[in-house]
Amino acid sequence: MPGRPADGLDALTLTRVRLGPGGPLGSVRVAEGRVVAVAEGELDGGGLDLDGRTVLPGLWDAHAHVAQWAGNRHRVDLSGHASARAVADAVRAHPSGLPAGETVTGQGFRDGMWPDVPHKALLDAVCPDRPVVLISADLHAVWLNSAGLALVGRGDHATGLLREHECFEAMRALPEVPAKVQDRWVAEACRDATARGVTGVVDFHFSDNIADWSRRSAHRPPAVRVRAAVYPRHLEGAIERGYRTGDVLPGTGGRVQVGPLKLFTDGSLNTRTALCCDPYPGLEGTREVYGSQETSYDELVRLVRRAAAQGIEPAVHAIGDRANSLALDAFAAVGCRGRIEHAQLLTAADMPRFAELGVTASVQPAHATDDRDVADRHWAGRTGRAFAYADLLAAGARLEFGSDAPVSPLDPWLGIAAAVHRTNDGRPAWHPEQRIPVRAALTASAGGRCALRPGDPADLVIVDADPLDADAHTLREMPVHATMLGGTWTYGPW
Repeated sequence: MPGRPADGLDALTLTRVRLGPGGPLGSVRVAEGRVVAVAEGELDGGGLDLDGRTVLPGLWDAHAHVAQWAGNRHRVDLSGHASARAVADAVRAHPSGLPAGETVTGQGFRDGMWPDVPHKALLDAVCPDRPVVLISADLHAVWLNSAGLALVGRGDHATGLLREHECFEAMRALPEVPAKVQDRWVAEACRDATARGVTGVVDFHFSDNIADWSRRSAHRPPAVRVRAAVYPRHLEGAIERGYRTGDVLPGTGGRVQVGPLKLFTDGSLNTRTALCCDPYPGLEGTREVYGSQETSYDELVRLVRRAAAQGIEPAVHAIGDRANSLALDAFAAVGCRGRIEHAQLLTAADMPRFAELGVTASVQPAHATDDRDVADRHWAGRTGRAFAYADLLAAGARLEFGSDAPVSPLDPWLGIAAAVHRTNDGRPAWHPEQRIPVRAALTASAGGRCALRPGDPADLVIVDADPLDADAHTLREMPVHATMLGGTWTYGPW
């Protein structure tokens, strides 16, 4: 049964299991939380017969906002609406079941292709008597009605649509969900993730993640491993405590580690604030025609240097091609390794710099299929080097896959399928030259491994279909039979 130790102090052998994608039938022995043997054929001592299913290393989501993902499962889903008016109509229909005065919160709108413009007046007309707070799919914009603006101290805002810094400040000003409620939602979301083969997440939630995960784990360790990111406002506190990336936080059952330092260079594609070398169509004459630079280059270098010197890995958000060049320049100036989060649009000259500098490309393949239309509009003529995973691999870059949940669902198989097939809706592949092989996609989803090795932590997933034989639909909906974390079943039929 889920949560039951697979081994205790004794060994457990998984028999008649396919060893990795396309691999031979064999056996895997687990003891004391680690893989101790992997062999073709049978190992002595019998074991659990898995009837030819495939065993893979446990999957990681290398970029998620876990508390936001957990909370959004309790919010109005706005992802399917194609205009500001349609979103307003959805808000009109929602509050009937809410207590008087309670905030209407929604998430998932994408205004990059809308024919109309979000404005507080639209929301005031449909919901004048309670706050409305609507968060964009990319988390870089929030749309509020007048009552919502008053709630966050921005009652004089002209339009009600806040982007980038204004958005983040407004989100921090919102009344917080009680910690006990949020922690319960997070625990439920992590348990549900194990049903998709997830054994770890890198959490970039906009909070004091170290404190939050320490609190949550005091009652019960999470169902997945967590690397808890640090934000600049908490950097000095982390340094004072002697934290380094990879350190295990005490009292977390060994499951929560200090993660990287999250920094921003720019905004996002859908908000047209990703910093680019070329102007955005239709924004000519505006201050942000090339997008928005969120951190000056000198400050970026200072923060990267400060973190790296203290053993904290920098993870730099960069989406536009100009932003990625600045982020790589900062890593080169400091001479340290690190990560670039998203790396959505790149110049040809920057492709090989990831491998040369030892910078991981932490990417979210589901964005390539979700955002293909908005990219074709706002990055017209440049999309051959957008979400360019094949080119990055050919240049020797290390890829790690994530979801950016709640931007995309916390389900690694959606990202794997998007990277392999470059479509999710029946249309032909978008830039098929950037498709990557299944093995490469699995490797990017499992911390750099595609098969189990002796000595590995016993974090694994057993699937009913061999990924190499799976069509696009099966890969997206991959049937997961069981998930193990450190020798303990976290999901499965037992």
